Amino acid sequence: MKLLVINGPNLNFLGIREKEVYGTQDYDYLLQLIAKKGAETGSKIEVFQSNHEGAIIDRIQDAYYDGTEGIIINPGAYTHYSYAIHDALASVSMPKVEIHISDITAREEFRRVSVTRPACDDQIYGKGLEGYLLAIDKVIELAAERG
Repeated sequence: MKLLVINGPNLNFLGIREKEVYGTQDYDYLLQLIAKKGAETGSKIEVFQSNHEGAIIDRIQDAYYDGTEGIIINPGAYTHYSYAIHDALASVSMPKVEIHISDITAREEFRRVSVTRPACDDQIYGKGLEGYLLAIDKVIELAAERG
């Protein structure tokens, strides 16, 4: 299975920014975790990170053509206001799961709203980096159900 993990703004600063919220493991650790999960599930998992909204939209659109069978996305702060990313996600029919490292429902008021969630099949939050692994499992499960 070919999967795409998309990380939005500031995710590349894991282990540097707000350690009390996002933990002490760095971005390379997350990449290794995802690669290991790919090997365990027999999936080819590409990870894409950008701090630019347009680049994220372009990558979602490219997924439509490149054989991607599922998307795991952490839109970062774009979660709360990017209708453009919402529309890009809604444009592609493969399974999609939104992921957040922290519990967005227990943080600032603006973080409790996700405009991208309605374009996804599920949302996982508050599970730390482990949430990525749960999201990968969920996308694989959804793809299998769709046949």
